[in-house]
Amino acid sequence: METLGSRQVYANQWMTVREDPIRRSDGSTGIYGVVDKPDYALVIPLDGERLRLVEQYRYPLGLRRWEFPQGTAPGLGAADPLELAARELREETGLRAGELVELGLLDVAPGMTSQRGRVFLATKLTEGFHEREHEEQDMRSAWFPRAEFEAMIARGDITDAQSIAAYTLLLLHEHAQP
Repeated sequence: METLGSRQVYANQWMTVREDPIRRSDGSTGIYGVVDKPDYALVIPLDGERLRLVEQYRYPLGLRRWEFPQGTAPGLGAADPLELAARELREETGLRAGELVELGLLDVAPGMTSQRGRVFLATKLTEGFHEREHEEQDMRSAWFPRAEFEAMIARGDITDAQSIAAYTLLLLHEHAQP
């Protein structure tokens, strides 16, 4: 596939949207609409058999949702994934991790966005005060036993695809440990 051009059609402080005319291998043409967002870090805070989640209102869904702490650097900026993970954990939960281990990479919705996410396991945690951004002022944070977290997924209380996929990466990481 050949990209024939690119035109930004929308931008704000969190994302840009562009349209790219393309030529397919058979010579036919088409167009891709692409949402460009900075890469994000998702953090799984694990303390024994407890997981720390955050709950916030997700405007596009019109619902409050529980998920793992996650986010991007401000102003469409790029950031070191490890530093971003530590910052998101601190901002959203107040937790500080003594150890952060990268578990893997997730593509959010590769048919429509360029955004990718790095998943980190946070352990050796200490409590502190959160430092939430203005948009996160209604956020809540709580510990959940792993069995309850899994039940919340099964009931449809947790539907965030990144959180569910990240938990799978955690399970694979744990199965690989001797």
